[in-house]
Amino acid sequence: MGIATISEKELIKSFINGNHSSLQTLIERHQNRLYSYIFLLVKDKQLADDIFQDTYVKVINTLKRGSYNDEGKFIQWVMRIAHNLVIDHFRKSKKVPTVDNSYNDFDVFDTIKFTDPSIEEKLVVDQIHTDVRKLLEFLPEEQKEVLYLRCYSGLSFKDIAEQTDVSINTALGRMRYAIINMRKIIEEKKVVLTA
Repeated sequence: MGIATISEKELIKSFINGNHSSLQTLIERHQNRLYSYIFLLVKDKQLADDIFQDTYVKVINTLKRGSYNDEGKFIQWVMRIAHNLVIDHFRKSKKVPTVDNSYNDFDVFDTIKFTDPSIEEKLVVDQIHTDVRKLLEFLPEEQKEVLYLRCYSGLSFKDIAEQTDVSINTALGRMRYAIINMRKIIEEKKVVLTA
């Protein structure tokens, strides 16, 4: 039986029984999706790397304790762990404000919200994201592809150029035209994108 055909349940059981390569197989199956998700939330490569590692440390500890309840939803469970670690990181970083306001006239406290967004604000932001995704469908395919790879996958323009087999300048140009076209579409359809 090939590695690709082994079920997650069997891989988890194998890992619990001492076969550490089974966990490596599980990680490799889901690492791109998980890492992209974390990076999309934190927008920082080093922090995403740390949270990715911490996620799998939690996964390993939970599996070794026998606390994992297999319902055929391994990746959803791992994504939830990662999501919670991201939230923990943001909560901790909020508790230690390091702002020195003595060197300029700009007051950072004029621009910071001191409360978490309300349910209404979250709904509005979610609606804006939904509206933007719908508007993307009106773009030419190559512009849509570059925009997705840049904004949703967090790829650099160098990586986008390699992945789409074009020059960096072409990738940059497609992104520029995608933004110009998005603005036109927003105006034409009279879409309001403000929270």
